[in-house]
Amino acid sequence: MEYPVLTGFFQWANARLAAGWLATGVLPTALAVVVYFDLSAFWLALAWLGVVWALVRLRPGRPWDAAIAAVSPLVAVHAFTNFDTLAVAGATLGMLAWSRRRPGVAGVLLGLGAAAKLYPLFLLFPLLLLCLRAGRLRAWWLVTVAGLVTWAAVNVPVAVIAPTGWWEFFRLNSTRAADPDSIYNVVSGLSGWPGFDGTLASGQTPAVLNVVTAVAFAACCVAVAELVRRAPVRPRLASIAFLVVAAFLLTNKVWSPQYSLWLVPLAVLAYPRWRPLLVWMAIDAFVWVPRMYYYLGTSNKGLPAPWFYGAVLLRDLAVIGVAVLIVRTVLRPELDPVRLRPGRSGPPVAGADPDGGVLDGAPDAAWFAARRRGGDDPSPAGVGEDTTTRSGRV
Repeated sequence: MEYPVLTGFFQWANARLAAGWLATGVLPTALAVVVYFDLSAFWLALAWLGVVWALVRLRPGRPWDAAIAAVSPLVAVHAFTNFDTLAVAGATLGMLAWSRRRPGVAGVLLGLGAAAKLYPLFLLFPLLLLCLRAGRLRAWWLVTVAGLVTWAAVNVPVAVIAPTGWWEFFRLNSTRAADPDSIYNVVSGLSGWPGFDGTLASGQTPAVLNVVTAVAFAACCVAVAELVRRAPVRPRLASIAFLVVAAFLLTNKVWSPQYSLWLVPLAVLAYPRWRPLLVWMAIDAFVWVPRMYYYLGTSNKGLPAPWFYGAVLLRDLAVIGVAVLIVRTVLRPELDPVRLRPGRSGPPVAGADPDGGVLDGAPDAAWFAARRRGGDDPSPAGVGEDTTTRSGRV
């Protein structure tokens, strides 16, 4: 099927539960598809409650931040349009475990999330960048190995027993053309451009588009790595994770509407400001309306394509706007509300990151600090300098 293994098993289990529900003859009944939806929605709602719970635990001093995820318009519209709350729960609970300095548990949770949707493994890249700067690579290896082993434990048995079925998810993602919600389709639709591969036959792989999306995402990752290097204070995990996941969505050839849920907890942790986040989320959720009317077609009183394309561009600009605000807090950490000392003004705490686990409060690695002292530091003198570089003690 077109979903990763864990999501496939989730659908199968709910189908069996729905059949059992109907077979009892005593429970309230409905069409089989309605019972299946209700059971699925129950578990998906529990998964999102797990996300909100994790956000509260990640921000014990700021529980109101988690409320942004609880009342998000994106969640109201897309929590049940697909199965992505499972992966989001895995990723967010993995971040919670990492913050508690349990990289092995974090890796298991990220691996389980990736077995439902691959994106939780993207968090390993921000962790690599930050662990490199802090000289804490042992923790990164623990979370990475645990994540990959967990993902393999779920996937390898299915790949061995049913290789064609297991590979279908990867095959479909490589052969599908640009999604209606992608920037490539919008540019093509507005300009008449036939796309990087021209007109494709049914089932033909868009080889050039696949390369372009991979290169574009890789370029964004290089830019994020440079941002981590140049930041006057080591960035927070949530900030870099949001930028990496947003870069993937903006450069990818597929942006299914529910993918935007991936960004919600990361945005709440990275930039807990109600107004800009709710504006973006409302715009993003609203895209569902012109999308459905676009699918109707103008002959069925649907919207002309440019209206839908305009909504997609507005969504992309809103996500870019949030990313710009986050980059601003990375380059000017005194503007980051999470990193400032509670009740105090002045420079942020060096290395402070409530989500950072072993990174929280850790000084930069000696090689990085030496390079900064060698004249490669673009920040003003003293900004973000850890106390260990001044006095030899914390």
